[in-house]
Formats: sequence, C-alpha cells, structure tokens
Amino acid sequence: MTADTPATSDTGFTEHMALLRHTIESRLDALLPVASNERDLVATAMRDGALAPGKRMRPILLILASNGLGASDQAALDLGCAVEMVHAASLVLDDMPCMDNAKLRRGRVTTHLAYGEDVAILAAVALLSRAFAVVAGIEGLKPSIRTQLVEIMANAIGAHGLARGQLQDLRDGLHPRTAEEIAATNNLKTGVLFSAIMDMAYLISDAPPPTRAVLQCFALELGQAFQLYDDLHDHSPGTAKDQGKDDGKSTFMALCGEDEVKRRLQEHLDKARACLADAYAQDDYISRFLQLIFVKAVTCA
Repeated sequence: MTADTPATSDTGFTEHMALLRHTIESRLDALLPVASNERDLVATAMRDGALAPGKRMRPILLILASNGLGASDQAALDLGCAVEMVHAASLVLDDMPCMDNAKLRRGRVTTHLAYGEDVAILAAVALLSRAFAVVAGIEGLKPSIRTQLVEIMANAIGAHGLARGQLQDLRDGLHPRTAEEIAATNNLKTGVLFSAIMDMAYLISDAPPPTRAVLQCFALELGQAFQLYDDLHDHSPGTAKDQGKDDGKSTFMALCGEDEVKRRLQEHLDKARACLADAYAQDDYISRFLQLIFVKAVTCA
C-alpha cells in the first residue's frame, strides 16, 4: 500500500492517515540517520527535533495535495520531509530563551534545555541545511523544477517569511495592534509555509495554471485558521507544550475575545474548503484531514 492509496470509508481514511504518518516518519528516520559517534550532539538533537511525536500536519498536507493533483509519490514524500525539517528547526529556534523561552515541546523538554543553547542553534541550522539538500536531491524532477522548489522554500524561511513573522511576533506583539496587523503577522508566522507547501504540490504535478492561484488562496485561509486555532488553545493542557505563552501579546484573542475568534476561525475554514472544492473536484481527502484537525476547534476550544 503506497502513500496515495485511496481511502473508501471512515475506517479506511483513518488507516490511510496512520500509514501516511508512518511513511513520513520512516523516511525522516532514513534522511536523519543516528549519529555514529555519541558525542555528535548536533546530529542527535536534529533527530530528536524532527522525529519527536507530532501531528505531521505539513508533510501530510503536502502529500495529500500532491496526490490529488497526480504528482509523484516519492517526490511528494521527500518534499514533505524537507518541510517537516524546516518546521522542526523553527520550533527549536522559537523555544530559545531569547524568543519564547519555552520548556516543553511536543511533550518533551525543549532542545535547548536538553542539549544546551549552542547545540540547539547548530541543530536548527543543520536541519535547515539538510532540508535544502533533500529538496535539491529529489530524483525524477526537471532541474528547473528543483530550482524553483529550493527558491520557494528559501523565500518561506527567509527575511520575508518565517523569520520576519517571528520577529514581528516577538517585538510588535508586545504592543497594541489592529486586526489587519495581527493577521499579517499570522500569515508570516504560519501561512507562508502552507503557501510553500501548496506551491510545491502544484509544481511537481501537471495541474493547469489556474489551479495555482486557488491553492494559494486555500493556503492563506488555512494559515489564518491554524493560527486562530493555536490562539484558542494557548491555555489548553493537552497541547504538549508550554501554556499561556500568548499572555500579554496582542493576539486576536486579546483583541476580539473567544467567541469572535471562533467565528473568524469558522469563516476561514469555510473559505478554505471552498478553495478545495475548486481545486479538487473529485477529492475530499484534504477536507477530511482538516476536519480531523479542526473538528473541536469551534465548539470545544
């Protein structure tokens, strides 16, 4: 059974998701081998950061999006693993004392507390480097496509992507902001990586050009929804990370209150699903995946 095997029932869909997670984690394990020397703390920290228990939302989304467009299964898998390395690196840096100063991530002590700040920084840099190497080495794609994939990932990470969003969250988040300013930061913090994921899925497929804009619209709505979901669960004990890290920040929760955040979340999800209907006329895998992630967000947050 491959990563794009159809799911024909709720049971089949659940099994399909479990198989995707297993496939992704097995590939990550192969791409980030165990250090041959026990003193190689950077390699060990890289593995711990990337393979720590998580939802694997981003690589699963990339694979589902790619498969729905008829893309290569192996290319989608390796791209998904590269994106997961980028995400893991961003979490390591986000948790550092100079940033959120977190103690818990994915149910484990944060990387800088487990290995030291020096190792944590180096492991994050090494994860980013490994991610680019994985993308550049994907076989079966035209060199021009691989070049575009590398560029997309670089732009998502860099000064106009995740890095900028993190700085805005750290500095601007300490002061009152408008809804538009908060949404802009949320897009940089979360949406740009979803945008990269959907653009990668498009590039490795044979989808018609108009599909690209629809996928970008979906990514924008999903990024906003995901950040609102995160805001709603900032004090939830079931998140396997530090609680209350948004206290004192100018978030939508602070600006609008819980009921309005729930309403906005539902609105973004509805728009995201509308985009999916345009891009994937016969495929509801991603919609069902979103339901799996956000099912309790609006009613039980």
